[in-house]
Amino acid sequence: MHIIITDAWLAKSRAMHLNGYKLVGVGLLASVVLMLGSVVTYHGVFLEGVRQGWPGFTSVGRMVHQSEVQTQEVFMRENLDAMARKLGEMQARMMQMESLGERVAGLAGLNPTEFKAGPGTGGALVAERDLSVSELMAAMEQLDVASGSRVDWLTVVESRLFDQKIQRSMIPTEQPVTGVRAGSPFGFRIDPITGRSALHTGLDFPAETGTPILAAAGGVVVVQEYHAAYGNMVELDHGNQLITRYAHASQVYVKKGDIVKRGQRIADVGSTGRSTGPHLHFEVWVAGVPQDPQRFLAAGESMVAAQQKAGLRKP
Repeated sequence: MHIIITDAWLAKSRAMHLNGYKLVGVGLLASVVLMLGSVVTYHGVFLEGVRQGWPGFTSVGRMVHQSEVQTQEVFMRENLDAMARKLGEMQARMMQMESLGERVAGLAGLNPTEFKAGPGTGGALVAERDLSVSELMAAMEQLDVASGSRVDWLTVVESRLFDQKIQRSMIPTEQPVTGVRAGSPFGFRIDPITGRSALHTGLDFPAETGTPILAAAGGVVVVQEYHAAYGNMVELDHGNQLITRYAHASQVYVKKGDIVKRGQRIADVGSTGRSTGPHLHFEVWVAGVPQDPQRFLAAGESMVAAQQKAGLRKP
């Protein structure tokens, strides 16, 4: 672009050449000057006219102010509506959590009604109105208090369930020899050595020598010795005066004082001591009295079957 400037008084002319970059620069400069002029005009003329009460400026200022107030009210209402919807969703989730908490509390042996935050509410929807800020804040505070109490209650339920899990892990319900059916049962029988009736204080599991012997429950090794009748013997203390005994082992892998887990290999089947062939002699003692081990093992089988039915354990 060529621009020619002519001075009539001096009879002179000057030519200016503007390329693309210069044109863009001139355009930007003109835009900046225009914006600055608008700002100066607004602050120097319009605002001063509104403050001084010049004719015509007061009504225009009132309209602008009213428009800004309406815009703010619409913005606040939209945000309040969004918060109210979110509050409704949180209240619905709280009701679901209460329902779940009641069922879990029942499983933990606690009173499910204690988990409810209060009496149920409901009724026909007659009319709706918008919530105010104070009502919304009060509802959120109430929800915060209710959620805090539910967290405390769930902590109690978790502690109770954990205690029950620990107790179950200390009860001898695990099969001490897998894949083997029990032989001689608990009770009076004809002794295979003397041929006379005698009390059999345990349960026999006939198996080949070297078959793993597993701990029927978690506990502490309190006895690991060779006994004239029981041969290589291991006793586990499971607490609450509950002891399990594993006899006639060919080899033992634990020692006195060791802590063992449920299902841990503690020895191998053998025929040491007073025995006519390789087998595990398994006993359960409660408060110094021998119990029928089959009662405990049957409870374990029922528990496994229930877990498989519920999909909590693979068959």
